[in-house]
Amino acid sequence: MSAVHSDEIPALPPVPAELEARIDEVITHYPVSKRSAVLTVLHLLQENLGFLGAGTEDWVAAKLGLQPINVYEVITFYPMFRRKPAGKNHIRVCRTLSCALGGSYQLMERFCQQAKIDRSHAHHHDPIAVSPDGKFSIEFVECLASCGTAPVCMINDDFYENVGTDEKVTELLKKY
Repeated sequence: MSAVHSDEIPALPPVPAELEARIDEVITHYPVSKRSAVLTVLHLLQENLGFLGAGTEDWVAAKLGLQPINVYEVITFYPMFRRKPAGKNHIRVCRTLSCALGGSYQLMERFCQQAKIDRSHAHHHDPIAVSPDGKFSIEFVECLASCGTAPVCMINDDFYENVGTDEKVTELLKKY
């Protein structure tokens, strides 16, 4: 039985044979302890499937010879793991000290207001909020390593600096 309730989290999508073969190959890089492969396997699943659905703990535990709770602990400890699908375009807003002082909390509000995203239910174990149309999702992240150009954000894999105005947010949302 999975460590989470399936009604709270969508099911793990089927793992394609090519991805499973890649995961099997990656596990061979951890000959001393398969447990050391947990993070890498979870990253590969999320990168390829979009999120870590209900049943991920069971699948990974079986693959690595662990108990599902061992995998669940890792998933819930690290906030970068998503239990639900993100939007088509995922926004990450830096919230560490330099960006916070530079306006990252206001930046988050601007993105949410313009993309109509409700973050009232976002928390550490479910940090991502998605727009009603599924076009955008957003979350706070820790340091994006550009403290001198705060506030900064990423949209998908694209990095943006000095994003503190309504106009810049509008421009970025239109781009995606």
